[in-house]
Amino acid sequence: MPAPRLPLSLAVAGAVLVGVLTALQARVNGQLGVSVGDGVVAAVISFASGLLIVAVVCAVTPGGRRGVAALRRGIRERSIPWWMLLGGAAGALTVATQGLAVGIIGVSLFTVGVVAGQAVSGLILDRTGYGPAGAVAVTVPRLLGAVLAVAAVAFALSGDTLAAVPLWMLVLPLLTGAGIAWQQATNGRLRARVGSPLTATLVNFIGGTAILAVGAGISVALSGAPTQFPTNPLLYLGGAIGVVYIVLSAAIVGSTGVLLLGLGAVVGQLATSVLIDALWPAIGSPGMLQAIVMITLALMSVIVVSLPWRRMLRR
Repeated sequence: MPAPRLPLSLAVAGAVLVGVLTALQARVNGQLGVSVGDGVVAAVISFASGLLIVAVVCAVTPGGRRGVAALRRGIRERSIPWWMLLGGAAGALTVATQGLAVGIIGVSLFTVGVVAGQAVSGLILDRTGYGPAGAVAVTVPRLLGAVLAVAAVAFALSGDTLAAVPLWMLVLPLLTGAGIAWQQATNGRLRARVGSPLTATLVNFIGGTAILAVGAGISVALSGAPTQFPTNPLLYLGGAIGVVYIVLSAAIVGSTGVLLLGLGAVVGQLATSVLIDALWPAIGSPGMLQAIVMITLALMSVIVVSLPWRRMLRR
């Protein structure tokens, strides 16, 4: 039985909150990576702490236990396909990219790279019917919204940005954005099967932690173990933040579709990233004017997609 849809305004507000939390997590994990000296080790610390939190919540709440039971039953009866369990791979890529790049390029540049991947991937996933909302037509407003989001990225990369930071640090966020859109759709479908966004989040953290643990082991074997860890407890909150926004994403994607969820998150990410970069700047943080233009383009993209154009034109 499909989950009830939320009012669009409430669902979009939830999508914006997902973006706010994503930007905050990116800066926390990025600084942890810089402090530890190994972005992959920082990523596994963040993901493992998130796994511990969500596992405890699943164990102590009736909804969490029901979701885990439904997951076990679905896997045993093969009513849940194996690919629905792979959302953690995209989560691992996201957190690893945060740990490797955000401490250098800043949250804004990381976010605009994610925007392009989310916008294009979300449009494709909605059109093919991969998300829990089913097939969503590529209408002119949705296509224009994606174009505006990509325009925000193009503007962010203008000037000396490409010369100031390594190219791979700009490519990774692009791949991360595509992975996030796929992860949101996959977690949403898994949530529909097990009846609990918390269970989808648990699966995400189990898979992501396993992948990152292997990556951290390889990194330590090649470069050696970190010699010091930061004492600031706030730098270890990335996992907890991730639990909140992944649960929220899985809960609302059935009401928004993948593209609108991604675009709403873009607004929250960009607005928060500008504030974070102003208060806690990194080497590659863009200027304030450039950031304001990026936010404006991203906000326009969400407005274009979310307005009820058909009802407005009928009046």
